[in-house]
Amino acid sequence: MTSKSKWAQARKWGAVAAGAFTAATAAQFAITGGAMLREVFKYPDPVDDGPDPALRTPTHSMRSSVVGTPDGALLHVVASGDIDDSDEILVLIHGWTCNTAFWNAQFNHFGDSRPIVAYDQRGHGLSELGPNRPTVDMLGQDLEAVLEAMIPEGKRAVLVGHSMGGMTIMSWAQQFGAGMEDRVSAIVLCATAARGVVQRQHLIPDNLPALAKPGKKVLQRVFTSAPVPLPVNALTARFEHYVALGPVARKAHVEFSDKMVSACSPKARAAWGSAMYTLDVLSGLDKVTVPTAVVVGTADLLTPQKHADEMAKALSSRGFLRSYSTYEGSGHMAPFERSAEFNELLDEVLEELSEATGS
Repeated sequence: MTSKSKWAQARKWGAVAAGAFTAATAAQFAITGGAMLREVFKYPDPVDDGPDPALRTPTHSMRSSVVGTPDGALLHVVASGDIDDSDEILVLIHGWTCNTAFWNAQFNHFGDSRPIVAYDQRGHGLSELGPNRPTVDMLGQDLEAVLEAMIPEGKRAVLVGHSMGGMTIMSWAQQFGAGMEDRVSAIVLCATAARGVVQRQHLIPDNLPALAKPGKKVLQRVFTSAPVPLPVNALTARFEHYVALGPVARKAHVEFSDKMVSACSPKARAAWGSAMYTLDVLSGLDKVTVPTAVVVGTADLLTPQKHADEMAKALSSRGFLRSYSTYEGSGHMAPFERSAEFNELLDEVLEELSEATGS
């Protein structure tokens, strides 16, 4: 056989092998996706009990501004209340695919009575994505830029992070946490994770056939990193219910969440999903030197309770775990799924700080 014919034969068998590999991968993906789809359709229809007043667009005075970041991206910031008239300022940091509207239940609860700052994570809402590939370090650097611009000298922030917002706080602590008690008075970490967030989610069932196990990793990557536009319809709402909320959810909450997530830029969603695949900010908790509350819903599939257990253990070992709250039946969107309980927690944290400073 000539070298030319040998090369042709090698190419032929290479093509056959690649086709078999592609077919096997497709089969694994189909089985894994089908297993997840079955779980999606097991969820009951959401409870249609009318709109949730807590989620209405705030009617009190809200100020918008922009904050520049080290790489030149502009972040959209909203604020309410008199920042100069309080020692403690709530800084609310939303999660992946959300925007500042995520915090409507908190803005409406406090109104003008408590100064609040919130910002759209880069690429979300009205914030620019910027010229550089998003990284977990960038989350903390963006928060630092917001704190520098929005928190007056002598004031302190109460950092409240949901999901990627909690990861933002831990990333910030890794990089800027030295002496944090001079700038931050308390932290609330809600429905978040310090490491392995993509790999340790519970969206994809564990009881898969051995053949389909590799398809789980493929589906994880597709779910977090595919820049696919998301419509708003009955099917996406059903998926959103499964992914983000507890099994027994209000229709108003499902629709609010579906609309918000679908509005996120596909490019930003994919870029940040890819960045979170290598998440490890656990060492940020070693820099925390202020009371920290950990919150998780017992039905959270995106950041299940094992993440909260891990963070609470790390904080408790150093004496900085203020509290560990579990909201029975709540999914990933606890700040509005359980807004009454969550707002009560924030009230208690602020009251304790006020008593400690005598203000």
